[in-house]
Parts: sequence; C-alpha cells; structure tokens
Amino acid sequence: MAVTLAYAIIFLLTLVWYRFVRRQRKKSQGKAQTELPPGSMGWPYIGETLQLYSQDPNVFFASRQKRYGEIFKTHILGCPSVMLASPEAARFVLVTKAHLFKPTYPSSKERLVGPAALFFHQGDYHSRLRKLVQASLSIEAMRNLVPDIDALAASTMDSWHGGHVVNTFHEMKKISFEVGILMIFGRLEARYREELKKNYFIVDKGYNSFPTNIPGTPYRKALQARKRLSKILSDIISERKEKKLLEKDLVGCLLNSKDENGEVLTDDQIADNIIGTLFAAQDTTASVMTWIVKYLHDNPKLLEAVKAEHKAIKRLIEESNHPLSWSHTRNMPITYKVILETLRMASIISFTFREAVADVEYKGYLIPKGWKVMPLFRNIHHNPEFFTDPQKFDPSRFEVAPKPNTFMPFGSGVHACPGNELAKLEMLIVTHHLVSNFRWEVVGSESGIQYGPFPVPVQGLPCRFWKESTT
Repeated sequence: MAVTLAYAIIFLLTLVWYRFVRRQRKKSQGKAQTELPPGSMGWPYIGETLQLYSQDPNVFFASRQKRYGEIFKTHILGCPSVMLASPEAARFVLVTKAHLFKPTYPSSKERLVGPAALFFHQGDYHSRLRKLVQASLSIEAMRNLVPDIDALAASTMDSWHGGHVVNTFHEMKKISFEVGILMIFGRLEARYREELKKNYFIVDKGYNSFPTNIPGTPYRKALQARKRLSKILSDIISERKEKKLLEKDLVGCLLNSKDENGEVLTDDQIADNIIGTLFAAQDTTASVMTWIVKYLHDNPKLLEAVKAEHKAIKRLIEESNHPLSWSHTRNMPITYKVILETLRMASIISFTFREAVADVEYKGYLIPKGWKVMPLFRNIHHNPEFFTDPQKFDPSRFEVAPKPNTFMPFGSGVHACPGNELAKLEMLIVTHHLVSNFRWEVVGSESGIQYGPFPVPVQGLPCRFWKESTT
C-alpha cells in the first residue's frame, strides 16, 4: 500500500513538473529564441551585492564588462539587473526607448524625498515639473544669481584661511546647499534658512543609512526631520500665497503653475519637489568641486594656467569696480575644460537606475519586465576607445567635442539633470575664488576614493588653505 502511494505521489509530481515545463516553453516560443545576457546572478537572494560593496565599484563593473562584454546580467540589492556599458545601449535606454524604462528608486529613499518629486516619475506629470524647474533656471535667472553665488562663495571660503585643516567636501556641501536655497527661494528669511538647513542635513545623513525605522537610528531620525521639513515648507508656501508674489524662483514657478485643466500643484507636491531639488543640487555638485580642488593641486602646471586666467578676470573686476558678472563666467575657457574633465574623471553619477516596464529585446538579448537596467556612465567615460589614456587628467581633450553619447555626466534624455548649467556656473565661481585668493595643500593620504554613495577623495579631502598675497 505504501509503495503504491509513493508511486502515485511520484506520478503526480512528474505530471506537475511536465506541465510547468510545457508552460514555460510556450511562453518562450514568442521570444524568437531571445536569451538573457551573459553574467552571474551570484548567491540566492543576495546575488553579487557583497562583491559590489566589498571592493571598488569600478573594479566590480570593469571586471564583469571585460569578462562578459558591454551587456551583462547580475543580481544586486535584491534585484535582478542588466548592466549596459556602451554609448549605444545608454542612448537606447535613456533616449530612444525611454518610455520602456521607468526611473526607479528604493521606497525608503522615496519616503525621505517625497513621492511627488519629479525624478520618481515619467510622462505628463514629469514633463510638467521638468518645464517648471527649467523655467526657474533660465539664462536671465542664472545671470541674476551670479552676484549672490559670488558673495556666498567668498564668505564661506574666507573661513578656510589660516592653515587649519578643512574638510573640503563638507565645506563644498555648505556652498551647494546655499546655492540650492537661492535657486529655490531667492532671498529666504534667516530663521527659515537655519531650520531648513538643520533638518535637511539630518535627512541627508539618514538617506544612505540602513532603512530601519527603529528609534535612535539615522533613518528614523531622518523620517522625523522630514516631517519637520514639511511643516517649515508649508509655512513658507502659505506666506508666499498670502503675499501673492510673482517671483521667478522655483517656489514661484511651482505656485503659479496650472495644468491644462486649470489645476494647481498641491502643497505636498511643491514640498516634495523642493526637497528633491535640494537633494539633486547638493552632494553631486559638492563632490565635483572637491575633485576640482584635488586635481588642480595634483597638476601644478595646469593650476598656474587656471590662476593666470582668473587673475586676468580679477584685474578687470578691480578696474571696473564691479563684482564678478555673468559675462566674466562666460570667459573662463581653461576652467570650463577643467570642469568637464573633472566630470569625466570623477563620474560622480557612476550609473543610473531604470526598470523595464515590459519585456524588451536589445541586440538579441532579453531584458525582462521588472528587471533593473543600469547604464554605466563611468565605464563609458573611462573607455580608452572614446577617451585616450582615460586615467590621465587632461582637460585639453575637451578642445574637441566628445563623440555622441560618450560623455553623459548629467545623464541623458528626458531625465537628464535640468540643473546642469547652474551646477557648472557654481563650479566656475567657486574655482574663481579658489585660485584667485588661495594656495592650499592636501593633508594626509593624497590617493583613495570613498563612496557615500558618490565618490569623493578619502576623508572628504582634508586641506589647509592660506590667503594668497595681493602684492
């Protein structure tokens, strides 16, 4: 009897397995023999996450590209993923077929920024918000921001003088935060600015922490600070509505916007996009400016050329008795190439996350619906096929425009960073004050990169700064 029951169970299991296999074969028949890209999915569930975070991310991605080619699969952060390391593939995902790949972020990060922030969306809502951000960053708006950015860069950097050790990255974050406040609010009352700064930095600290909602953890503190930010922003928005101001800063653009049905944005939508803009504007720009300090320090001949460019501008400023202006920032060709080369070398945004909204075929490979898709900007920027001797810092390479889709420091397509021109303006102004007024030395180790998550020199590049003699 027992033997008969055992045979019956085996028969039923075999039948179930047979039907499962037939069903899977039928599903694959319409895919024209399409197969997944080569690569390793690593261990069950954890995939290759440990390998990614236990070594230099550059080594992780480069080693797999060398082994599998410019499209390969992996499994990281609990997600099956396809990595793309060619300009054509990046354009396919970000431009040509952008509608098939939606932006995707962990829900823990979305909670801290706010679900209505533009970079979590695609389609009509995203398009509307993007246009509003771009309207607040018109040429006229940026031209008017130059004196204020100039003044805050000068005041922040004055505190560096004296030879004491300065954490360059932290100081650059202060500047970027204040520039973000200027762009979003214009001239904001000091009481609001200080409360925003205090709570924003708590949120910023918890943003990349382990997302556990346990009292005392950085993530829990960040959630609480995010609630306080909502209250502060609600008060600012209410004041703006009462005064009925028609300012052209970001808050003004958001408040005065109506869609085709005459609907205005809610206060929560406005708050989420304000915080999203602060996140987009701060760490990335501060990271690039920190690398500029390091690369100029490491290249004395280049530093002298940049200094000469800015001393000439400083003489013009002194002769005219007017502060740094928009026209001055348009006449910094060497510095501009230094910025471009820093963006390439540092590749602050090493890759971007997308998610396939349908099964997609690319070059004979299947990208399944729901899989994460990651164009690898850093791999493209460091490919010797596109940039000769890619590990050498050489701004002169930008005397000739890079090949299409090989240089994407601000992303590409409809989700490219709308604030990229403001970021470059900020870098130009900070560099002007840096090389015109200071000499500096790096303290401790001069090599090494840490990720948090953006790449910055080890320990935020500790430096000592001294004011240059004016004689």
